[in-house]
Amino acid sequence: MPWRKLWVSVKWTSREAAKQKRAHRLREEGHEMRKNKGFSLIELLIVVAIILIIAAIAIPNLLRAKISANEASAVNTIKTINTAQISYESSYPTVGYAPTVAALGPSASTGCTTPTSTNSCLIDWAVAQATSAGSAKSGYYFGMGVSTTSGSNLGYTIGGAPAGFNQTGVRGFCSNDDGVIRYTPALSGPPVTTEAGCAAYAALP
Repeated sequence: MPWRKLWVSVKWTSREAAKQKRAHRLREEGHEMRKNKGFSLIELLIVVAIILIIAAIAIPNLLRAKISANEASAVNTIKTINTAQISYESSYPTVGYAPTVAALGPSASTGCTTPTSTNSCLIDWAVAQATSAGSAKSGYYFGMGVSTTSGSNLGYTIGGAPAGFNQTGVRGFCSNDDGVIRYTPALSGPPVTTEAGCAAYAALP
């Protein structure tokens, strides 16, 4: 009898231990399920903070890269206009240089059929129409000024300004009929279109 009681006692103890072990395992699984159910508030705040830090670093760099590209495009556009003015002056010597940027381009976006002194088709439509901030080309718009003697345009000044200062560009550019590209470090306003105003700019290295 004592052995039987001892065996029953041991068996009961084993069952209780198994129950406790199973209950403990279920509690741990439930805890893991609750733990893996989602992110905690602190974890979410950390993720948001990391994203904001990355954005704060990346966005200004992207903006600077875009501004640099726009400024390079503006310089190339002024060079193109300088070349077009030489061709225009040769084609229409009685007029001299073209009085406006539009006069160097086509009469319509579809192209040019017969060049005239009003629309000489020497530059493309996008450049010819980039004469205001609303129609800017690569973030820059352009203005033209001429010096006239006896009805002939003997000199010109082409200037370029950012359509959105500190957004599409920072520097202003210009060139007189000498073909030298000049710049000012910051231009928040319209492009320079006078010979004296452009001559005051520094020559582009």
